[in-house]
Amino acid sequence: MAESIVFLGTGGTIAGSAASAQDNLSYTSGRVPLGDLLAALPGLPKRLGGRDLRHEQVFQEDSKDLDPSHWQVLGARVAHHLDSPTVRGVVITHGTDTLEETAFFLARTLPALLLAAKPVVMTCAMRPASSHWPDGPQNLRDATVLACTPGAQGVMLVCQGQVFDGAQVQKNHPYQLNPFDAGEYGLVGVVEEMQLRLLGGWPRAMPSRAVQSLPAQTDVGQAFPRVEIVFSHNGADGAMVRALCAPPLSGDAPLQGIVLAGTGNGTVHRGLEAALQEAQSQGVTVVRTTRCARGRVLPRADGRGQEFPILELSPVKARIELMLQLAARPVAT
Repeated sequence: MAESIVFLGTGGTIAGSAASAQDNLSYTSGRVPLGDLLAALPGLPKRLGGRDLRHEQVFQEDSKDLDPSHWQVLGARVAHHLDSPTVRGVVITHGTDTLEETAFFLARTLPALLLAAKPVVMTCAMRPASSHWPDGPQNLRDATVLACTPGAQGVMLVCQGQVFDGAQVQKNHPYQLNPFDAGEYGLVGVVEEMQLRLLGGWPRAMPSRAVQSLPAQTDVGQAFPRVEIVFSHNGADGAMVRALCAPPLSGDAPLQGIVLAGTGNGTVHRGLEAALQEAQSQGVTVVRTTRCARGRVLPRADGRGQEFPILELSPVKARIELMLQLAARPVAT
């Protein structure tokens, strides 16, 4: 059987539609089916290089509205297709707002053996499909080129010809056509005229040890505990933390973890620090990172702040990592 590239649609701006082709802001995400987006791409068979095209609409959502259950559904479909010997790679269309979270989740939960052999390429758009000048079609073409490139592996994002490691990418601008950056990690490569120019190594498989230690038959999505992010700032007190630690309302999940997005090198306002220590004493796991866009928190020589363990991730990615770690903990009986 011929090799195939599988396209999975999740919605987002790339599938968005507005009342006017001149309106690139007031649109509704996730309106155009993935099959229609692919059918409107001229020259797609040439980019596939003789490979079969398969597509599946996993869901149709604005990425701002996704939750862990969507990650679980998408992850299961990606793993299913990657496990097929005839599938060369998977391309995912996704909204930009939370793409970095989905990409990190996939990088941390998909089987290492699959990611070490095949690519998972995410792509997106900043203008809706209805625009006079949509950017989605070129991003989809570039994603196809990347998925078909010999040796490609790991979770990646391609946008405006730039290829990022999916575990490192962050959205850093609200409306530019390429709103993403990988900071000091740099680019994996660039797609130029239907060819990839590799600038660094392929993303390394990095599945979480927490996922590997989950009990057998555990549904990761259902097992996710509640973790919230709290920012330290001028005048930060403990009111937010105490509200989060209050007994949950009927139907709400109890708080199990807090990610502290600290100032600078993970520092925290003294009023907020006291409340976080109270939360820890109540059994809530607290970890810290920095609200700075680049860099990581380094431990201090005097030991200050060590009561809150460091996660060398952005706050939103640290939340995912802590959720995975807490989900893997043995359930007390």
